[in-house]
Amino acid sequence: MSVLSGKELRIVGFLCNWCSYGGADTAGTARAAQPTDLRIIRVPCSGRVNPLFVLKALMNGADGVLVSGCHPRDCHYSAGNFYARRRLEILKEFLPIVGIDPARFEYTWVSASEGQRWKEVVTSFTERIHRLGPAPKWADVTPRYDMPFSAPENRLEPIRPLGCGANPSLPELRESIKKALAEGLEGVLGWKAGFDPLHVEPVFMQTPEEVDHLVWGPFNVHNLANFLPQYKGRRIGVVVKGCDSKGVIELLAEKLIDKDDVTIFGMGCNGTVDLNRVLEKLPEGASVEDVKCSGNTIRVTAGGQEYTVSMQDAAQDKCRQCTNPNAVLSDVFVGPRVTEPMPPADGRSGALRFLDELSLEERMGFWKGQMERCISCHACRSACPMCVCRDHCVSDARDPAWLTREDDVVQKLFFQLIHAQHLAGRCTGCGECQRACPMGIPVFALKQQFGRKIKQIFGYGAGMDVNGVPPLLAYQVEEPNIKEHELS
Repeated sequence: MSVLSGKELRIVGFLCNWCSYGGADTAGTARAAQPTDLRIIRVPCSGRVNPLFVLKALMNGADGVLVSGCHPRDCHYSAGNFYARRRLEILKEFLPIVGIDPARFEYTWVSASEGQRWKEVVTSFTERIHRLGPAPKWADVTPRYDMPFSAPENRLEPIRPLGCGANPSLPELRESIKKALAEGLEGVLGWKAGFDPLHVEPVFMQTPEEVDHLVWGPFNVHNLANFLPQYKGRRIGVVVKGCDSKGVIELLAEKLIDKDDVTIFGMGCNGTVDLNRVLEKLPEGASVEDVKCSGNTIRVTAGGQEYTVSMQDAAQDKCRQCTNPNAVLSDVFVGPRVTEPMPPADGRSGALRFLDELSLEERMGFWKGQMERCISCHACRSACPMCVCRDHCVSDARDPAWLTREDDVVQKLFFQLIHAQHLAGRCTGCGECQRACPMGIPVFALKQQFGRKIKQIFGYGAGMDVNGVPPLLAYQVEEPNIKEHELS
């Protein structure tokens, strides 16, 4: 029977086999009175606790989750708890964005000899969860469908001038690519005109004639770094914008491609458009006949009528706060460099600013409403340059079965949490996941939450250094920005 008054709650504990499980056993042997709410799962090491274990428990009805392992420097496997400390700290900082109270999750350290300490830890955490009460149920939350941050009047002001005119250096870029093809490159990834004047599409250019059709401008929205792993082992080139180059750098840093095989071509970028913002200015179903861009103005002829859209209104949200308009890494850079602005004082996206103002319950309602619109097409995964295990994705695996095939908001959101967690410390902020979503769900906000917390705690930004190591794949014995979590 629980030593606390009231109904038992559902608390899950992941305990290290060598220390914390031994500490719990020591407390039991000493017949120390303990709450009985905790359901213990023994694991080889706290470093073996995938943050997704915690997320899955909290998403599926647990009222609280406790992870306990060996004290730092006393790990049976030398460094397992050092890795765990980073991953679990970032997870705790991430939980509020999806409406989960971070107080419902804790991690701490208990050795096998600390039976009394274990009693104090489990009692303290259980009392905390009882004060919080049963966790809110997703089924009981009122869904919220509005996205006021996407309204024109609420979009962020660009931190630099955005333009859409023709780049005068494009002929020079074409000549540079033709020269590289003549010198042995098998092909170069770039963009060509699509099915109408508003759309462009990726192309693998192998002949001078194909290079003549290369385009560069505000409609080059695709991140071509996404295709590079498919060509691993072949000598190819890729044309990049600033944000695309960060994806190339991260692929190089993780040894997913080889720098000796890839030639990077770049020019300065003046911003790209959100095509939906252009299309919403046109009559529904209108056939686009012509597009002309000059200065800050896009003129679209559709159905015999001309419609004008300013670049400032049509630009993607990521371009509004972009501080890397030039390729961060390039072998061939053509034309003048675009002036790089200072980072904004508040680098949050509109979606993050909106979510930060909501209560935890309102955030749950927001994601419930968004996931009700999700059609599980996984376009977000396919468009991501860093999501390279598509043929072996855990969302498709049946052993272990991380997800069911149910048309359920919890399952759909958990897929997004898997995607965001796998990209923690690796996401370069290209925003392709959100651009590719046919339902316009702001899934990029989940990656941004991880990104901003990793920046705050570790000072790390993905895609800036080919020798960089994502923080969750490394550790320091002394973590300057992580406080030890003591429950007593």
